[in-house]
Order: sequence, then C-alpha cells, then structure tokens
Amino acid sequence: MTVPEVLFVCVHNAGRSQMAAALLHHHARGRVAVRSAGSAPADSVNPAVREVMAEIGLDLSREFPKKLTSEAVEAADVVITMGCGDACPVFPGKRYLDWELADPAGRSAEEIRPLRDDIDARVRALVAELTG
Repeated sequence: MTVPEVLFVCVHNAGRSQMAAALLHHHARGRVAVRSAGSAPADSVNPAVREVMAEIGLDLSREFPKKLTSEAVEAADVVITMGCGDACPVFPGKRYLDWELADPAGRSAEEIRPLRDDIDARVRALVAELTG
C-alpha cells in the first residue's frame, strides 16, 4: 500500500509552503509523503517563519526553497497552492486545492503566528481526510 503524496506550492517556498510541509510531516508521522516547492524560490527560508516553527518544536534550519517542477506536480496525489497563480502546471487526475493565505514575507514573528496556526488547523484536517 502506497502513502498519498502532497505537494505544497507557493511563490518563494520560503514561508507558507515550508510551514505546511513541516506541519504535515509532523502530524502525518510517515502516513503521507510531503514535498514543497516555489514558482520563484527565494534564497532561504524566512527567518521569522523558522522562529515561529521552532516555537512549536519544528526545526526548519536545514530546509531550503526548492524550484517547482512538472515532475513534482506529476508525482503528487494532492497539490495545494498558496498564491502561486498560474505558475503551477495542471495534470489530469490530480487533486488541486488552493489555500488563500497571507504571504508572511516582511512580517514579524508575532504577525506570522496566526498564519502558522491557520495552516496547522488546515493540515490537521487534511491528515484526517487522507489517513482517516
């Protein structure tokens, strides 16, 4: 039996998609394969995002933004976009979800915490749905 694969996509792969991937990896405990990518990847993960994730015990210090590829989309069962616009390739038979979330770029840790918590709630619901 194979596990479902989820791909989180945002523009820079430095904030929202990194948080979502780390949270899904944590909550799914190996029951879901997780990837993240960006349509225009940044040089590094947003430091304030790393900070708010560390507050809940998730270390993003080894993570880095990755370029979105058609192969990554094709390999995924579920593709969750977070503001990547039309940059995400569409393949038949894939499930696409668009999570409208504020971009954490330029925001403080205090401003990012509610976004992290919103993503966490969405990820928990996704885990329940995919592994239920």
